[in-house]
Amino acid sequence: MRIRPISPDLLVTELTGRLADAATRAATGPARLRVAVDGAPAAGPDELAAALVDPLRARGRPVLHVRATDFLRPASLRYELGRTNPDSFYENWVDEAGLRREVLDPAGPGGTGRVLPSLWDADADRASRAQYVDLPPGGVVLVSGPLLLGGGLPFDVAVHLELSPAALRRRTEPAQEWALPAFDRYAEEVVPASFADVVVRADDPRRPALVEPGGDG
Repeated sequence: MRIRPISPDLLVTELTGRLADAATRAATGPARLRVAVDGAPAAGPDELAAALVDPLRARGRPVLHVRATDFLRPASLRYELGRTNPDSFYENWVDEAGLRREVLDPAGPGGTGRVLPSLWDADADRASRAQYVDLPPGGVVLVSGPLLLGGGLPFDVAVHLELSPAALRRRTEPAQEWALPAFDRYAEEVVPASFADVVVRADDPRRPALVEPGGDG
């Protein structure tokens, strides 16, 4: 593989081009493009997905950004084993069935395009009461957050933001360090960098790098 350093702005530009082209191809098949922007919070998946919205719209693509943190399970389920249990965080926090039902299936082949932007308000611990959004053919739904890959969620394109173990620990806020074993487990069991369509090394947010096939790496 080859590691190609790239500026943050150019990364957004290149990803926009790739996703716009993929959405064009999708319009003749599943009609809409379902994109995972996967990574630990320290890698900034929500921020990258948000940065892609306007450039994709400028390319003529309707876009909806959905955050995995808006599809969490109720607190009674998330915290059944305690508020800082890494195995529960890894296995039980995200309502994958809800994400599939309300976002990915409607945006997929034969889907209606009627997508729910958020399902659960974790702060209030109640349904978010969001209104459905109609995503037209040729549109793109960006789903951002941690631990999105390897669980069978039907994404058309997977972007993975990869952090080295040292960078993950250095950039994780102290209050969230309890979750680090979950990311170690994810890297070991799922190995998302081995199959994601786009892998970005994000150890330094000012100097990301694209991992590409070929070359000496």
